[in-house]
Amino acid sequence: MGGAEGGRLCLRARLDRLIQFPFLHRGWWPMEFNYVKISGPKQRAKVLLRTRNLKMARDAHAYVRGSTVKFYEWLEDGGRKLPAGPSVWICGDCHLGNLGPLADADGHVDVQIRDLDQTVIGNPVHDLVRLALSLASAARGSDLPGVTTARMLEEMMNGYEGALAGRLGGQMEKNHRPKLIREILDRAVHRKWRQLAEERIENVKPTIPLGKRFWALTKTERKALKELLKSDGARALITALKGRHDDDKIEVLDAAYWMKGCSSLGRLRYAVLVGVADGEPNSNNLCLIDIKEGVLAAAPRAPDAKMPRDNAERVVAGARALSPNLGERMMAGRLFDKSVTVRELMPQDLKIEIDQLSREQATAIAGYLAGVVGRAHARQMDGATRKSWKAELDRNRSKTLDAPSWLWLSVVELMASHEAAYLDHCRRYAWDET
Repeated sequence: MGGAEGGRLCLRARLDRLIQFPFLHRGWWPMEFNYVKISGPKQRAKVLLRTRNLKMARDAHAYVRGSTVKFYEWLEDGGRKLPAGPSVWICGDCHLGNLGPLADADGHVDVQIRDLDQTVIGNPVHDLVRLALSLASAARGSDLPGVTTARMLEEMMNGYEGALAGRLGGQMEKNHRPKLIREILDRAVHRKWRQLAEERIENVKPTIPLGKRFWALTKTERKALKELLKSDGARALITALKGRHDDDKIEVLDAAYWMKGCSSLGRLRYAVLVGVADGEPNSNNLCLIDIKEGVLAAAPRAPDAKMPRDNAERVVAGARALSPNLGERMMAGRLFDKSVTVRELMPQDLKIEIDQLSREQATAIAGYLAGVVGRAHARQMDGATRKSWKAELDRNRSKTLDAPSWLWLSVVELMASHEAAYLDHCRRYAWDET
């Protein structure tokens, strides 16, 4: 095997080991380290930072997903001149992993935006460019040629503009679902509490087992979480699900600190297992509550935007505008004088995770997901605004690419800058640890 290829494989193997056993290297923790012993903010901070850095070093696409701030730094530093769209709620971090099936309170499932931490009232073109970057990165990870990326951007614009024109709603949306999306939705609608419990907490009993992902709470944290879930707002949220009643008994059965995600590592994040009425999972009376700290959005907001000043309230307002299925089962609260969002996780909630894409799958998924984002934007616009925004997007097309030149050039610039930043990230946070 050649030296360069062998070196890449060697680095990949070292990264794999670091991510699986991130604390068994160079003086961080002894070989017999026990995750259960992690308790309290000070102990967690070092572990969370290290885990985030190693996770982002796993591959270039993981780096793109976890580097929202870098995207907006490019924009602020005078990145490609982009069209000014109407001021609407945008996702703010619109990458492939932040879209997927979401159930509403009655159990109906649709593909919508599933993470709104960065949501603001801003320029919808930022969601388009961020999604294009994510899709292009996924295409490169699948070893697809550059021409496929160009075709993906064309399909993205077709899907987005079709949503603005109202062509991709209702039955038409169902008819245009790619095979991969149909398979993910089929899996989502058939999931029950058991699958959610096994996937999220690796347990079907009414407890949260401590380990790599769930860590012990302090007494202060446990007390504060119980108080938060005693509030009238939390009761209304938990009992709103179909089949539950307003006067049902609510009891916190277990709770833990949750090491989850990439961009959220380092913030307050808790999983709380709640029993409703008799607390039997087969009768829809166990629920898993996700409590996450709201932080200041990196996405630039429109100058005239009127948004909640509280970060959790901003996230909830954005979710209700962009992803009604999610927004109706979220609330804002306070924990340790910090703003937090509270939501019940549903068995049907899934992330779109695709390891390998064919050329046909890549273009089909690009068009479909852009349509999902387009519908989220379009429902906030009147007819005249949708028409003028679509006309603006139709400009600056070349003879060789049926997509705006600013989109293609933005993706080229961002792919180059993110690849360089990813390699530097690996040098600083992965290689030196092996």
